[in-house]
Amino acid sequence: MPDSKSPNPPDRPKTEKRGRTTRRTFLKSVGLASAGAAALNVLEEVSSAQNNSSSTSAIGPDSAPLRLKINGQVHNVKTEPRATLAEVLRDQLHMTGTKVVCDRGSCSACTVMLAKTPVCSCMTLAIDVGDREITTVEGLASGDNLHPVQAAFVAHDALQCGFCTSGMVMSCAGLLVRNANPSIAEVKTAISGNICRCGTYPKVLEAVLTASGGKGA
Repeated sequence: MPDSKSPNPPDRPKTEKRGRTTRRTFLKSVGLASAGAAALNVLEEVSSAQNNSSSTSAIGPDSAPLRLKINGQVHNVKTEPRATLAEVLRDQLHMTGTKVVCDRGSCSACTVMLAKTPVCSCMTLAIDVGDREITTVEGLASGDNLHPVQAAFVAHDALQCGFCTSGMVMSCAGLLVRNANPSIAEVKTAISGNICRCGTYPKVLEAVLTASGGKGA
């Protein structure tokens, strides 16, 4: 008889046998199958991405041709993909009515209309414009006939140093495209992103209300 005090008790019979499926072997097989399926999915996604990239030509880093419709005219330029719309307008097309002041989308002095929606051109890549029509401050007037907002700015003396003026005019003109008879509160909202260090906001409000023919109720 074995000694009951022996530190090494007799070995217990093994319950696992070869060829028999146990919980441990089952879990191992399931894990391997899942890993294999995941790896196969990854390979399929990589292959699909490679096929798509091979069918799409990359742009950059060198200059590439670009077609822009500005103020009703088509302009063909060649520019780097990193160029902003403001840079292309001013430096390549010499449309300097669009001002660049902060160059980070904080002051809205560079505002233009993109498909009739005011945007900061310093924060818009030229290659992202696509087929949308661009309207700059140069495109508001019709010959010697000023846009109603421009004429009202002159009549109400709503400009001083001029750095913010073109962007302010574009924001106000864009408002009248969306709302022909805005209230004072709506005009304030429309120009809330335009910074005027000279403080001509009261005159701007008067000018927009005059241009719209409303009383600003």
